[in-house]
Amino acid sequence: MPAPARWTSVDLALLLLRLGIGVSFVFVYGADKLFGGPEQWAGLGETMAVLGITFWPTVWGFLAALAEFGGGILLMLGLLFRPALTLLLATMAVAALGHISGQIDGGPWHATEMATVFVALLLTGPGRYSLDAYLSSSALASPES
Repeated sequence: MPAPARWTSVDLALLLLRLGIGVSFVFVYGADKLFGGPEQWAGLGETMAVLGITFWPTVWGFLAALAEFGGGILLMLGLLFRPALTLLLATMAVAALGHISGQIDGGPWHATEMATVFVALLLTGPGRYSLDAYLSSSALASPES
């Protein structure tokens, strides 16, 4: 049986980063949007017009809110990590374009900063202290039938 893995400062840093960013996306950004209802979703989804997509704004807005809320939870847990980050990254790309086009007030800086963090996390992975790591190590440790 292999020796237990050591805790490293990189894995601890990834955990703290996941928790901090995840809490922000769940409670500061995602919850208000997700629980804002169809009218808020429609307004949010109208940002898709920057990509030439003008149909189903309520659906797009709901999906963006769900990406921020649910993606933030998955980010904190380190579960389905890369798929969640891909959805968050797409949401930040649309948000940045919405800011650049003037459709959303303010500059694109927060969205582009978060996109940068998400790309870096996509490259590094969730770290050892994540459900993805736990589940993959459990799968490797379980005997085959």
